[in-house]
Amino acid sequence: MAKKNVIETKEVTVYLNGKLVGKHADGEEFVKNMLAKRRAGEINHEINLEFHRKVHEVYVNTDSGRSRRPVIVVENGKSRFTNEVKEKLKANELEWADLVRTGVVEYLDPGEEDTLSYVAMTEKDITPEHTHLEIDNAGILSAVTSQLPLQEYNSSPRITMACSMTKQAIGIYAANYNMRFDTRAYVMYYPQMPLVYTRHQRTLHADRRLRGANLVVAIASYRGFNMEDGVVISKAAVDRGVLRAVALRTYETEERRYPGGQRDKFEIPAPTVNGYREEAAYKYLDEDGLIVPGVAVKGREVLVGKTSPPRFLEEVSAFGIAEEKKRESSITLKSEEEGVVDSVMLTQSPSGNKLVKVRIREIKKPENGDKVASRHGQKGVIGLLVPQENMPFTESGITPDLIINAHAIPSRMTVGHMLEMVGGKAACLTGERMDGTAFEPNKEEDIKETLKNHGFQSTGHEVLYDGVTGRRIEAEIFTGVIYYQKLNHLVSNKLHARSRGPVQLLTHQPTEGRVREGGLRFGEMERDCLIGYGASMLLKERLMDESDRTVELVCQECGSVAYHDFMKNKNVCPVCDSVNFAEIEMSYAFKLLLEEIKALGVFPRLISSDKTEY
Repeated sequence: MAKKNVIETKEVTVYLNGKLVGKHADGEEFVKNMLAKRRAGEINHEINLEFHRKVHEVYVNTDSGRSRRPVIVVENGKSRFTNEVKEKLKANELEWADLVRTGVVEYLDPGEEDTLSYVAMTEKDITPEHTHLEIDNAGILSAVTSQLPLQEYNSSPRITMACSMTKQAIGIYAANYNMRFDTRAYVMYYPQMPLVYTRHQRTLHADRRLRGANLVVAIASYRGFNMEDGVVISKAAVDRGVLRAVALRTYETEERRYPGGQRDKFEIPAPTVNGYREEAAYKYLDEDGLIVPGVAVKGREVLVGKTSPPRFLEEVSAFGIAEEKKRESSITLKSEEEGVVDSVMLTQSPSGNKLVKVRIREIKKPENGDKVASRHGQKGVIGLLVPQENMPFTESGITPDLIINAHAIPSRMTVGHMLEMVGGKAACLTGERMDGTAFEPNKEEDIKETLKNHGFQSTGHEVLYDGVTGRRIEAEIFTGVIYYQKLNHLVSNKLHARSRGPVQLLTHQPTEGRVREGGLRFGEMERDCLIGYGASMLLKERLMDESDRTVELVCQECGSVAYHDFMKNKNVCPVCDSVNFAEIEMSYAFKLLLEEIKALGVFPRLISSDKTEY
């Protein structure tokens, strides 16, 4: 009986890409045979297995979209990547495909890695239980993560943040950016190669896609302007072009065709066109209705003159002739933007219509409110641009380009940030870039020796003098060189204020969003604050007077909302013949609510304070 139970536990259900295909008497044997066949090249190397022993299921995965990574095969406690194979690789007698075909290297997907693999980090770590060996220590890292230097010294949330911010960094995103018409793009003027690099950056050719600059950074306080995560930046560095970028924005429109043979047309609209702006609005347009490259434009100025047929059918004129009317539908620059017309392209859309693309460029210098970040998750916002003469300076006259607050370091545990600072400092002195690849042997002693040999303190500390008073600062300040990135969260794209502006047609409340020149939302929590303070009149001003205040006539007899008949020049109640009305101040949204309640067949009545008998 016991023997029968053992046989039952060995039987497994086999699934192919999630579909049940059958059963096998011995799961261990089935998996072992499949792996042997894959390594011998008898079945495709892209097939992966999952063995869930507890539920007696084997999943065979061959579908697309799996993330797979290569590792060296280990058998009986020995790596298949022998010295003999290594020599053949060096002599170019073997290629990568040969290693995969002969089973020296195989690709694992997450399922197989979780259920069938036990991967050793180094050859010294291999035991008889291990099934695979990492090709490189950093093989556990992704393409983005592997580009972060000295990350094994940082806490994991900071590495996650650094990965996200690396994707947001402004650099040279494409070599042919001047030929492209992307909707929105940023290109950095003087990007630099990082002094502290990783080997994977070279493998991925990331040195061709640069996105930052090496800055001299001091960790200190500067008169409170770099509190919390604020940073102080040298105005002289900004004037030299550090972290300067150009923003490119593309506007496009086409001559659309409409049923009935009507179509749009690129032209300078005539004064008779419905919606004609004014002659000055079209001053930059050429005869074909397109703007001239090189012109400086501001918000709401016309880029492409265009006329369209009317939205409704033509009206017959007094003489019985159907007159073709046009409406103005020109493309204008967004109200909050400005720049120079960089390029204008006239081409044809896939549907065969004329298509125009206008690219606007605007120089974005670092300014108060712009976001910068190192490759260690240390993000900050520029709090002040300081003239060089007011910046602290060293004995040799070097002023830092950036000052970050010391409180940013201990709680975040980004020791890698500090190591990169001294590593970058040593790289400046020796003229050789430093290898900061993750999990590599520590080069801390070499860095210390280099700094000492060049007359600096091995700890990275320096004595600085106050640029304003000229006095020596009675503290040793940690100073070094580190790679900083400018992120695409630019304050000029987020700055938003409004006094008056457009309102929604339905609720008469201000529109929403910066693009639509909307109001700034005064939400529930802000409302709670005013209630807590007892500032009732301020609450009324914010939520009604500044929003959708309206004065409505209310019938004193029946409580219905009345109206003024301008033809008869008298107030009218739609329910009764009353002549007794009161002017009630209310929110238009409340009046709209009353109308919607009426639509449900319910009659709401407004009882004024002097009619309490109701």
